[in-house]
Amino acid sequence: MLRIFTRHSNDVAYFTDDRALELDTLRDGGPGWWLRGEGDTRAPRDVARVFTTTDRSRVEGYDLVIAAPRPVSILIALDPEHASGVIDAHRASVAATVDYLEDRALIVRDRRGAAARDETGRWTKIVSFTHGLNRHGEPHLHDHVLVGARPEGSRTVLDSRSLFVHANTADALYRSSLRFELARRTPWTAWRSFNGVEHVAELDEGYRALWGGHFNERGEKLAWSREEAKVAWRRDLDRFEPQGVVKSPERSTTLDEHSFAGAFEGNLHITRRAIVSAWANAARFGQAPRGIASAVDALYPSLVESRGVREMTVGVARARMTGRVREEGPRPLDIRSLGDWDQRSRERSIDSDRSR
Repeated sequence: MLRIFTRHSNDVAYFTDDRALELDTLRDGGPGWWLRGEGDTRAPRDVARVFTTTDRSRVEGYDLVIAAPRPVSILIALDPEHASGVIDAHRASVAATVDYLEDRALIVRDRRGAAARDETGRWTKIVSFTHGLNRHGEPHLHDHVLVGARPEGSRTVLDSRSLFVHANTADALYRSSLRFELARRTPWTAWRSFNGVEHVAELDEGYRALWGGHFNERGEKLAWSREEAKVAWRRDLDRFEPQGVVKSPERSTTLDEHSFAGAFEGNLHITRRAIVSAWANAARFGQAPRGIASAVDALYPSLVESRGVREMTVGVARARMTGRVREEGPRPLDIRSLGDWDQRSRERSIDSDRSR
């Protein structure tokens, strides 16, 4: 899940004071890591420099909270041997998610002249903090990514509407990347159901019930050592009750076209961000975000330059490509195989036109 919180203060003590020792020895270094820039992530002065704004704006920056699906978070408690791989998969996916937001959602409105224009931007510095539990002591792998409100070289702050409107797509890309990276870095396999539920293959659903993350009270901020976290999680496991394993579908190298097409139900005009989101969710076992972007841009060339709030659109039929899929079969996730699929489909269309 990705949530965006607007920051009206450059006080970063919440992040620099939390050593997140529950993940000690499992991650590379401390909780803080730079996606862009450098400095001591334990020093408030260095971290606060990430926040950039203008004299006219009350917004200092944004806290992008990117959290792993519950079953993936649970792995850091159940499988210490491969927990570092889980964290690495998460961090790689966080970085890919921020890349997408910067590429498609970081827009500045230039109001000089008669008409306003949308211009792309770039964050000067980006720092993130990886934590491993929630306020109730449950395993909860998540990052706080801190970015500024004013992009590099800009006289004004970014258009927050664009950032928020792309949040759902960025979240879908994060989860798709995490499924993909988890399989690369650990023995675990994650997959997404047709109903949009994230699963880890062979993981009993009783663990999701044990550490469900649903509480009436928010709870107090915790600061546990690694050993304290392990003891607490072992104590929780005494209450574990098996509920069975949801059967995983067979691994597939193609898109789940039913899920993809269903994502556009009830819509008339489809944006690039909607197509990217649908594709990421329909890659049942995950796909690298760069692969998703390449596939979408190859199949929907008219949307390549779409960014911000006012994206170009295509119709539902064009977005679904139902006729081409019916003739050629589901679209491959591998970009080279997709190129062959696209070429065959175009040749068939040309032959059909000639025969009329």
